[in-house]
Amino acid sequence: MKISTKGRYALRMLIDIAAREDEGFISLKEISERQSISKKYLEQIVPLLTKNGILRTNRGNKGGYALAKNPSDITVGSVLRATEGNLAPVSCLEYEVNDCPRAGNCATLFVWEGLYKVIADYLDNITLEDILNRGGSDTGGDYCI
Repeated sequence: MKISTKGRYALRMLIDIAAREDEGFISLKEISERQSISKKYLEQIVPLLTKNGILRTNRGNKGGYALAKNPSDITVGSVLRATEGNLAPVSCLEYEVNDCPRAGNCATLFVWEGLYKVIADYLDNITLEDILNRGGSDTGGDYCI
């Protein structure tokens, strides 16, 4: 599994917003400049995060973006699912019901299920607040997993 720039940049954008929560709504232009990410690329990420209840928007003079939840309630797993889709390491685990005709006698299925569980458990237990507490508010770098 490889996390795309969309997932990594979404996480950076959300950390940037979380670090400035007390400033109200933050413009994409400001985020773009601080994080060295194209504003146009951020514009493609925003709908995914708003649709999934992670980000909220405000139009107008004081418009911009803010977190829809507390940083302690937004996990890396939820951000990556919103931007990357399912985090399953193999295609047969992408859906709740594994409809692979070989699932019943697949010798390696337990390996992929175990890996998926470890990935999900790990990413679902790291919040934006955890990242901020480790000093990740203005680094501009990717959080390495």
